[in-house]
This record gives sequence, structure tokens and C-alpha cells, in this order.
Amino acid sequence: MRDGRDLRIIREAEYIVENNATLRACAAVFGVGKSTVHTDVTKKLKNIDGVLYEEVKQVLDLNLKERHLRGGDSTKRLYEEKKTRV
Repeated sequence: MRDGRDLRIIREAEYIVENNATLRACAAVFGVGKSTVHTDVTKKLKNIDGVLYEEVKQVLDLNLKERHLRGGDSTKRLYEEKKTRV
């Protein structure tokens, strides 16, 4: 039988896999801290569901590789918005 914490961890992990979500996005949806989600899906999930853990790990690894691209896009949009306001 799973307790409430285990169910939350599984729901977080499923959300990340289904939506290719970042830790930050997942934390916002579930109303918990980014560090909580990180601990849940990188440490605790491994003991609950190994297969789901591997799927989450793939998504998080991809997010880590693309992080610098997202930051660049964000900065580009910021400066384009500033140009249009002037």
C-alpha cells in the first residue's frame, strides 16, 4: 500500500514524463518547492518505481542539455520586447 507521499512522488514523475516538464514547472503545478520535486524524483522515486525513475531521468537529462538554449531564447525575447516598446 502506498502512502500519500509515494503517490505524490509518482504523480510528479508522471507529470514530468508526460509533459517533458522541468522541475520548476512541476513544482508550480503541485505547489511544492523545486528542491522537493528534485529530491522526490531523483532519490526517492528510485526506490518506489525504477522504470518510471529511468523515464524521468531521461527527461531531466534532456532538460539539462537544453537549459542554455532556453536561457538564450528568454534573453532574446526580453530584448525584442524592449525594442518594440521604444
